[in-house]
Amino acid sequence: MSNGSFPHSFKQSVVTPLLKKPSLDKENPSNYRPISNLSFLSKLVERIVKTRLDHHLASNSLYNPFQSAYTRYHSTETTLLAVHDSLIQAIAHQKVTCLCLLDLSAAFDTIDHNILIDRLSSWFGISDVALSWVESYLADRHFIVSASGHKSSTFLLSCGVPQGSVLGPILFIMYTTPFSTLLSNTGINHHLYADDTQLFISFSPSSYPANIIQLQSVIAQVSTWMSANLLILNPSKTEFLVIGNPQQLAKFNNPQLTLDCNTTIVPVHKARNLGVIFDNHLSLNSQITALSQSCFYHIRDLRRIRNSLDFKTASTIATALVHSKLDYCNSLYYNLPAYEIQRLQYIQNSLARAVCRTSKFAHISPTLKALHWLKVTERIEYKLASLTYNALQFHQPSYISNLLTVQSNSYSTRSSSLVTLKRPTVVRAAISKRSFSQSVPILWNSLPPCLRQPAENSSNILSVSRPYFLAHLKTFLFSKSFPP
Repeated sequence: MSNGSFPHSFKQSVVTPLLKKPSLDKENPSNYRPISNLSFLSKLVERIVKTRLDHHLASNSLYNPFQSAYTRYHSTETTLLAVHDSLIQAIAHQKVTCLCLLDLSAAFDTIDHNILIDRLSSWFGISDVALSWVESYLADRHFIVSASGHKSSTFLLSCGVPQGSVLGPILFIMYTTPFSTLLSNTGINHHLYADDTQLFISFSPSSYPANIIQLQSVIAQVSTWMSANLLILNPSKTEFLVIGNPQQLAKFNNPQLTLDCNTTIVPVHKARNLGVIFDNHLSLNSQITALSQSCFYHIRDLRRIRNSLDFKTASTIATALVHSKLDYCNSLYYNLPAYEIQRLQYIQNSLARAVCRTSKFAHISPTLKALHWLKVTERIEYKLASLTYNALQFHQPSYISNLLTVQSNSYSTRSSSLVTLKRPTVVRAAISKRSFSQSVPILWNSLPPCLRQPAENSSNILSVSRPYFLAHLKTFLFSKSFPP
């Protein structure tokens, strides 16, 4: 590293094609991801460099605030939470939103090395030995393809970054940073997660023609930028939703989006967005249906083998295969209608019965309490409170932190000495209760005082550490799930 060179022996990789989804055609090569298997020492060196690169980007505020991939406190959930909040707010104000989910073809594989090196130097201030090391890392890489027990001859990797490497993802988001700057100047809202791009614009139904023209113009600019940077926008896999309440959507007559002279797409009723199914009313009914099918598939398998497992192993399998699915992006379920929450609770109840081999006629609360599992409603509140803590204490991600306002304490009372959130102007529409910015201040202000103590003489807002906050938060919510 001090010589600015990456060993040649570390540049050899074995590419194993991985099918993107089990349902896709196995005979179509475009349905596979070229995952590179690299040596352990290669990844170890990359991880050291990534740690230093992360520190450089964070300390100099060089991260793209709208890019949530591979960055601390940023995730698919924070991305979707911010988008979901904007969509809910638009519906509450009788607006509709055009949401466009752009698809890039082989994004990691077409990165031009010369453009990347120039961008690292001009945008991120990387120079001298550090820049020479990255040049050495990218240059003269070779790979072979291994599939079905056969190996190809050796090929030179003249462009792209290896999928499966440690540095590849962060180099990709640095490569595409100017793209976000371009979008920020267009008046169209956007969020990025690696190569997944979401564009959305909200408006009243009467102004649809002007806004759809604006969206089409921005997509044309996106396509031009992609071509100039040797990235490929895939119109055939781009999805388009028009989201609003039924009354506002009824005012549209055959809306469509023209991407180029050869491609016109019509809105779909639902689309998978970073693992969550969004529908055109944002009811999340289709998402919960798909989640139920997936979870009960695993619960049935767990029941079949339960007699062969001890309790600890069964509980671990349940948490890994089912609770992980229930908890994924569950912050979007806050204040959904009670019957939808009950569908989620029914999944957890069935899982608890499978783990503890409890009769389906037995009362479930004692079983859940014995497992020390929060019920679904409290699990959702736990997630929201933990995300709010990150936004207040670390100001990350900024697009979540900007939705929160700490109440100024102009007078001295016991409650005013706590960190309290100010609720925005109340919107009467019932759906606004599902908005993060509207509902989280109420949730946060209901937490025990010990969790909202302000810091003294510190850059932090809260005095409590994150482990302390999460531990006592669970204790508080556990008492809500199972009151004495």
